[in-house]
Amino acid sequence: MSVPKASDVLANDLRERILRGDFPSGTALPPERELVNQTKMSRTTVREALRILEVQGLVVIKTGRSGGAFVQLPGGESVATSVSLLIRGQQLRLTDLLETREAIEPACAALAAKYRTDEDLAALDAANNTVGDLEIPLEGFLQANVDWHLAVAQASHNELLTGFMSALSQAIYSSTENTAFVDTDVRQTTYRAHKSITDAIRAGDAAAATRRMTKHVHGYAEAVVQVEERTEITLD
Repeated sequence: MSVPKASDVLANDLRERILRGDFPSGTALPPERELVNQTKMSRTTVREALRILEVQGLVVIKTGRSGGAFVQLPGGESVATSVSLLIRGQQLRLTDLLETREAIEPACAALAAKYRTDEDLAALDAANNTVGDLEIPLEGFLQANVDWHLAVAQASHNELLTGFMSALSQAIYSSTENTAFVDTDVRQTTYRAHKSITDAIRAGDAAAATRRMTKHVHGYAEAVVQVEERTEITLD
C-alpha cells in the first residue's frame, strides 16, 4: 500500500482549509516557520506543499520582507485553463467541441436574457459590429466572433459557464481559422444570427434567446462539418 508524501498531506489539508474559507482570498497563509512548528514537518516539506498549492493556482508566493504565500481563490480562468488542457491533452475532435457548445451555449443565452446589464449589451453590440465589418481580415472576424460568444457567457453572470465557454471558443477559433470555411456569406449569416440573439437577450426573452442560439450553433456546427469533409481542419 502506497503512503502519501508528507508534502501532499499538508497541501491537501491547506487546500481544504482555503476552499472552506478559513483563509479568505488575498490573505496570507501562516509563515513558513509557523507551519513548520504547527505541523512538525521539515522546512523542505512545507515549501514543497506550498509549491503544490502554487501550481494549483490557490496561492501566490511572494518573496521579500513582506512576502509569503497569499491565497487566491480559483475563478473562471481556472476553469478555462483546465478545460483547455483537457481539450489539447486528449486531442478532442472538433465535433466533440461543437457538440459541447451546442449543449452549453443556449443555456448561456437564456441566463443572459435574465441577468444582462447595460454593459453586457454594449459588449455584445460592439463585438457584433466588428463581426459585421466585411473589410476586416479573417483573424479580426474570428476574434470578434469569439468576443461575442464570450460576451453572451459573461452576460449570464455564471462563472462556471463563462470558464467553459472561454476554453471552447478559443479551441474552435483555432480549428476554424480557415478561409475555405469563412467567406462573405458566413460572415453575413453570423452577423444576422448574432443580432437576432442579442435582440432577444436585450428584450429579456429567455425562450427566444435559447431557440435562436440553438439554431445558430447547430447551423454553425453543420457548416463546419461539411467543410471538414473537404478541408483538413486540426486543433493547434
